[in-house]
Amino acid sequence: MATFFSDLVQFRGLFQMILVLGIGGSFPYGFHISVINYPSVHIRKFINETWIERHGSPLHPETIMLLWSFIVSVYGIGGLLGSLCCGYLTTKYRKKKCQMGTNLIMLVAALLMAFSKTAKSFEMILVGRFLYGIGAGFSLNIHPQYVGEISPKRLRGFTNSTVAVFLTLGKLTGQVVGLREILGSEALWPWLLASSGLSAVVQLVTLPFFPDSPSYLLIQKGNEEACRKAIRKLWGEGDHQAEIDDIMKEKAAALTGTKALRVLEVLKERSLRWQLYILLTLMTTLQLCGINAIYFYSFEVFHTAKFEEYLIPYVSLGIGLCEWLSSILCSTLIDRFGRKVLLLGGYTLMCSVLALLTMTLSLQHQFFWMHYFSVILIFLFVVFYGIGPSGATVSVMVEIFSQSFRPSAFMIVGCINWTGLFVLGMIFPAIVDNLGAFCFLIFVGILALSALVIYLYLPETKGKSIMEIKAEFNKLNFGKRDISATENNLPKEQLFCTKL
Repeated sequence: MATFFSDLVQFRGLFQMILVLGIGGSFPYGFHISVINYPSVHIRKFINETWIERHGSPLHPETIMLLWSFIVSVYGIGGLLGSLCCGYLTTKYRKKKCQMGTNLIMLVAALLMAFSKTAKSFEMILVGRFLYGIGAGFSLNIHPQYVGEISPKRLRGFTNSTVAVFLTLGKLTGQVVGLREILGSEALWPWLLASSGLSAVVQLVTLPFFPDSPSYLLIQKGNEEACRKAIRKLWGEGDHQAEIDDIMKEKAAALTGTKALRVLEVLKERSLRWQLYILLTLMTTLQLCGINAIYFYSFEVFHTAKFEEYLIPYVSLGIGLCEWLSSILCSTLIDRFGRKVLLLGGYTLMCSVLALLTMTLSLQHQFFWMHYFSVILIFLFVVFYGIGPSGATVSVMVEIFSQSFRPSAFMIVGCINWTGLFVLGMIFPAIVDNLGAFCFLIFVGILALSALVIYLYLPETKGKSIMEIKAEFNKLNFGKRDISATENNLPKEQLFCTKL
């Protein structure tokens, strides 16, 4: 505890910047994911009333549902577009400037949402949701890269895992303000959708007072004095020469003046082969680990467990609270136990819980107490997810790529994330209809396979510099015979200059 408070004093600039980045970074993504479900009835009614006022006749219920589905899914389309543009724009204009531009997009979207009912235009909701998606696509790429680059080596796990803390806080906040007693009523739903504009305002006002990341300033701008100044502002006074030396080594490896690799070049580069395999494994597992299925199934489980209808939203709020608290716990454990341990432990425990949940849901009509056991298992699954994959995944993704490759790598991350979100939303209801509770067995298999891959091929990144992590992956990428040719970052690194 004493160490924590001493770090809080010394690194107060870092913690302040983490707070600012989180408020306008992954927080809005989590908020928009959860909040859209609450005003669904009011928005569908608004669409029909608007149509009647314009054309004198109501819309067919299927058409209303189609428009509503498009409003929900267009967020994913915007997110994918934002992710695709993010890598190029952050390389050209720097992350700080791009994040401030993202805030302006979010504010425009919030204004469209706020005045859609007054203007009697459901099209404004559609456009606003699309713009929210673009902004979230940018933020979800920029936020983890930025926090990973501003932190010292010994706090890197903690700072990276705060991405999950703010994302789950966004989910929880969306659940809270979406309650009918707050902003989820028929009169206030436009302000519910617009309320995330507040986080954009906070970041837009405060972010200019913080520096760019030290690694960006040294590697891409070549400004050592600005790098040292940024480090002092974020990490306080002290001897940070070892960290600066690590950044200098990374700069030397990337070759001075070399532009960051584009996505196709990253995909073709042999020295990044296993980093990309790990990236694909982690992101696919994060999408297909079953957390979305748990949220989907929780309402049915709570209903069959005889919870009163009006209590179910509040019980579901408990799930969001559990996920947030467990992500905070992950941020305190990750630098003690390491990323690999949390991932393996999380995958294994989640796999076990889903197997038990499949059994309890299958037997719930034979034993009345199975309903309550299922509720306990749902909460346990969310806790294990928050402590393990939720925070540790982000940390690994940031740490296995160097400054030159990170923008393109996170563009790939964004594409997997947003495409997976869209595809899962389209096919999961059909899977549930056909398999019922046995749908969880699919996620059991994915978690087991991912645990095996992580156990065999992911090196522990805790406490290691980027170059040390790269040396570990070189053993996989080149084999033992080629390690000596790549350790000094000479022949193989010359390939980094190649352009398509």
